[in-house]
Amino acid sequence: LALSRGCAPAALGGVLGARGLALKALVTGATGFIGQHVARALLADAFEVRALVRPPVSARSSDVVALKGAEIVAGDMRDAASLARAVRGCQVVFHVAALYDLWTPDLDTLYTTNVTGTSHLLAAARAAHVERVVYTSSVATITPGRLEPGSERTCRGGDEAGFADLRAVHSHYKRSKILAERVALREAAAGCPVVIVNPATPIGTGDLKPTPTGRIVLDFLRGRMPAYVDTGLNVIDVEDVAAGHLLALKRGLPGERYILGAHNLSLRELLNCLAEEAGLPAPRVRLPLGIALAAGAVSEVLEGRLARRRPSIPFEGVRMAGRPMYYDAAKAHIQLGLPRTPARQALRKSAGWFREHGYC
Repeated sequence: LALSRGCAPAALGGVLGARGLALKALVTGATGFIGQHVARALLADAFEVRALVRPPVSARSSDVVALKGAEIVAGDMRDAASLARAVRGCQVVFHVAALYDLWTPDLDTLYTTNVTGTSHLLAAARAAHVERVVYTSSVATITPGRLEPGSERTCRGGDEAGFADLRAVHSHYKRSKILAERVALREAAAGCPVVIVNPATPIGTGDLKPTPTGRIVLDFLRGRMPAYVDTGLNVIDVEDVAAGHLLALKRGLPGERYILGAHNLSLRELLNCLAEEAGLPAPRVRLPLGIALAAGAVSEVLEGRLARRRPSIPFEGVRMAGRPMYYDAAKAHIQLGLPRTPARQALRKSAGWFREHGYC
């Protein structure tokens, strides 16, 4: 209603419009895939940026160098005191940090970072009287939808009204994000000015680690994907995700969720598109989910539990593929003005970046 009347929600014009000085924004997870793009977008929009980086901080490390122009401060999501220091003096906070991993031998760190860390940061933001917090959740907290037969990618369901059932979720990463989002929603209900964004599947440049999504692209480029499973996902250029964070700050309503997504594609469609852009053959063999699950289980036992190294086929990743992750991002496109870069262009940028930086 506020948007339809041309009003800034919750007097956000007072946050962004009536100041002569640049706003200072804290960005957690500023060296991560999404976080670095958020920090750069803020710098390009004349914000002062304070980037929270886990210690030890090396001025020469590639991830910190990529944040040229930002104030670098050491801190950890598991250290409440460091978060309180980082928030002090900032008017807005972008909480992007999260441990995004489909396999980890240390579940305590996963939940402490993603859930307890979110609680600590939002408490610090409330105590510091920040004017807006944008919390980066995930579509993992939202029930996926289904594509209408014969439609132009029209998705039934899969919007912000659907909440994933914690009892039905097998992935610890998903559970941690559901619990962390519940913390954000409780804080918003208590008056903390929290806007929630739920990125779908980001792809693009700067995927340093890389993320599980980036590994799909990278495995394909390395010729390690002879087959595919019948699943789907919603892909979006990571630069559009960063733009969506700034739009959520300026136009989003506290307590609301906004899916940052763009294109619903089957995995086969994504790989065919990537093959055309990269000049490589696409896999032609569709692997039955049962066989993929068996392979993931074997990899989990032999590589994960016995060898204590990352499984080449994460079992949780295969299990997540059992249901296509299609979503309806109309709310963010209409209410926020979220941009929509073509999927082919985003895949081209991702493949080019991996190649240029020696990953292949």
